[in-house]
Amino acid sequence: MTDYGSVAALKQRLNIRADDTSVDTLLAAALAAASRSIDKTTGRRFWLDADPEVRTYRTARRIARQDDGELLLVDDIGDLTGLVVEAGSGGAFTTVTGYETDPDSAIADGRPVTGLLRVLGSWGPATTRVRITARFGWPTVPDDITEAALIQAARLYRRKDSPEGVTGSAEWGVVRLSRRDPDVWNLIEPFTLPGFG
Repeated sequence: MTDYGSVAALKQRLNIRADDTSVDTLLAAALAAASRSIDKTTGRRFWLDADPEVRTYRTARRIARQDDGELLLVDDIGDLTGLVVEAGSGGAFTTVTGYETDPDSAIADGRPVTGLLRVLGSWGPATTRVRITARFGWPTVPDDITEAALIQAARLYRRKDSPEGVTGSAEWGVVRLSRRDPDVWNLIEPFTLPGFG
């Protein structure tokens, strides 16, 4: 797993000296928690597998019919190197050709492939399974996700000073912290899959 930011960037945001290592463990924990929270909220992850892995999908409820064929919706694929697509059922799979990745130019644009289009064809009956070997995740971490992780990590780090979600100042008095930071939500919302968030 990859965190969406660095302890050094978080220190800078919190005005902590770079050579002060006394809070590095707390900062790293806050950054990891913020990153995994973004994964959970968006329903995806923004780091790329080091090596290809195998995932199997049922075609039922994953097919979107298009004018030019059937689009199989898949988990984010961040690198096409080593991509293998096979279809079958009951453990017998054969290699599939004649598909296109969707959206077009996704990897070149720093975004993942989220579908495989069987051009003028079908992925088979509802009992078909599709087995995909690929590097899943995003090609690179989007800047908005890094910013959201740093904002949330700073908030989590400061939480140690605001028990029960209450903080105070001489100017504003006692203030209850909101459950969800609106800036974090605005940054991650465009990346959130339907049914998450």
